[in-house]
Amino acid sequence: MTIAVAILARAAKAAITLLLIVILNFFLIHAAPGDPAMVMAGEAGAADEQFIQQLREQFGLDQPLYVQFWNYVSGVLQLDLGYSYRQQMPVLELILDRLPATLLLTLTAFGMSLLLGIVFGLAAAARQGRWSDSAITSMALLFYATPLFWVALMAVVLFSVHLGWFPAFGYGTVGAGFTGFELVLDRLRHLFLPALTLGLFFMAVYLRMTRSSVLEVSQMDFVKTARAKGLAEGTIRRRHILRNALLPVVTLAGLQAGQLVGGAVLTETVFAWPGIGRLMFESLTARDYNTLLGVFLVSAAMVIVFNIITDIVYRLIDPRI
Repeated sequence: MTIAVAILARAAKAAITLLLIVILNFFLIHAAPGDPAMVMAGEAGAADEQFIQQLREQFGLDQPLYVQFWNYVSGVLQLDLGYSYRQQMPVLELILDRLPATLLLTLTAFGMSLLLGIVFGLAAAARQGRWSDSAITSMALLFYATPLFWVALMAVVLFSVHLGWFPAFGYGTVGAGFTGFELVLDRLRHLFLPALTLGLFFMAVYLRMTRSSVLEVSQMDFVKTARAKGLAEGTIRRRHILRNALLPVVTLAGLQAGQLVGGAVLTETVFAWPGIGRLMFESLTARDYNTLLGVFLVSAAMVIVFNIITDIVYRLIDPRI
């Protein structure tokens, strides 16, 4: 019952937070120079003032800013995110069409980075001061310091161009007509490089956090007491050290889970992955206000959901919280 009340309280705060994000994003987007009418008129080669004014009237950009704001907020409250004149379809439908690809990429990269980070972090902590510890931490530092887009390009050159192991671009093989297990296998082959590229950076963060947290907890009094009682070393590491050392890692993972969407913008652009990250980039260059605002809203909602899940995982790891 206490957990249910806490989740309801967090959900109420999340609704208020989302409303504030909607308001802030609206005014930030409209404060930027340019608008969809100017971009589309330039692409059409008809940048005269009369044509631009017709486009602004069509998009509703000729109305006062407070009228545009009220129309947008009232639409969001009714789950209407507006219409994308660039894509010629409702924004909500457009985002829902692209969202599964982004969730597949980000959740795979998140799970991969968290699992590898914890495993390598535990291995480095168990070999503190040895050459293997230095090798693991140096590898983590290398992945952390390397730009994401460079890793993506080098992965394409190595695994796609030279070795030919994985496809370089896309969500699936065009025109292959795969079904069943062949379709799943084809998706996994296209998913591997984007997920690996996106996950390596965060894996390095979790690795270093796990290592330092395990080493810190290992020196605490309750661990020394457990050893003095004669408990097996495996039991001490599993029940006492690991359980307490994972709390900072879970905190960091919950905060950075939402950042995966930001990292997915670069990854999806390089690998031509049809998700909302790539949609965000395309909408930004086209000044597609409604689509940009919709992507920002969905991204913010994902961050809030991840934070609530983090609180629930806290309870599972340590019932005292």
